[in-house]
Amino acid sequence: MLITPQSGKTMGVVVEGFDAESATDDDIAKIKWTVYQEKIVLVRNQDLTPSEFLSLGRRFGEPVSYYEPMYHHPEHKEIFVSSNVPKDGQQVGVPRTGKFWHADYQFMPEPFAITLIHPQVVPTQNRGTYFINMSKAYQQLSDELKVRVKGTTSRHGASRYFKIRPSDVYRPIGELVAEVRTHTPPAAHPTVFIHPVTGEPTLYLSEGFTESIHDAEGNPIEDGLLQDLFEATGQLDTTFTHDNIHLQTFERGDLLLWDNRTLIHRALHTTKPEPVASHRVTVLDEHDRLGKEA
Repeated sequence: MLITPQSGKTMGVVVEGFDAESATDDDIAKIKWTVYQEKIVLVRNQDLTPSEFLSLGRRFGEPVSYYEPMYHHPEHKEIFVSSNVPKDGQQVGVPRTGKFWHADYQFMPEPFAITLIHPQVVPTQNRGTYFINMSKAYQQLSDELKVRVKGTTSRHGASRYFKIRPSDVYRPIGELVAEVRTHTPPAAHPTVFIHPVTGEPTLYLSEGFTESIHDAEGNPIEDGLLQDLFEATGQLDTTFTHDNIHLQTFERGDLLLWDNRTLIHRALHTTKPEPVASHRVTVLDEHDRLGKEA
């Protein structure tokens, strides 16, 4: 197994010579450690069945099923399916997911630690995912912003980008919003936390899920701090040329793993989409969910 930096990239590594079936515990531990240290790990030449993919995910942590069943793989509920490719005339999973900045399960009490993606159908153009390293983004904040954000808590919710289910047609929007808030009430996490493995201070917020920032007494901060942080980290750059933004491309047969504590991401979609499908497994690990508050 050979691990090398990604050529021409500022983040991530490439793994070659990895065999999921014969991989030792030491191999898995090495890749897992590399995920924490390098943030993105691209494993080449993987052709895994859904069962094999899920089994591999279990070696990195505890898979958690997405809370909405319409995203589930028909045979393995722990696999999240993003796809616009019908099977036997039926929709499998959900198309055009993740077109906003977020960390997976950021709105839950215990967010995911590691995300694994195994592309199934790869478009010929505009394939990839944008990432921002929020540890690096915190380091680059102005001293003034670091002072303003210190000791605060952010609240994250799923309402803004909740996808309407087929069963929701004709339902009043107020009733639907109330149901979303009941099933997935906003979760509060430190706005800056210490990564439990790397020890890095890390911003934990996103344009997609973060609804508000609160002071140490729980009072909402309404001086524009949240928008200032979105702007400073690059999340409001619609040209995707901000220095913090990394575009990760992939090919059929790749397996992509990333540190979901540290990275926020956004899917690259186009106005004229091609067929695309991917499988996702997201896991909890043995460490504290977000480490300690910075």
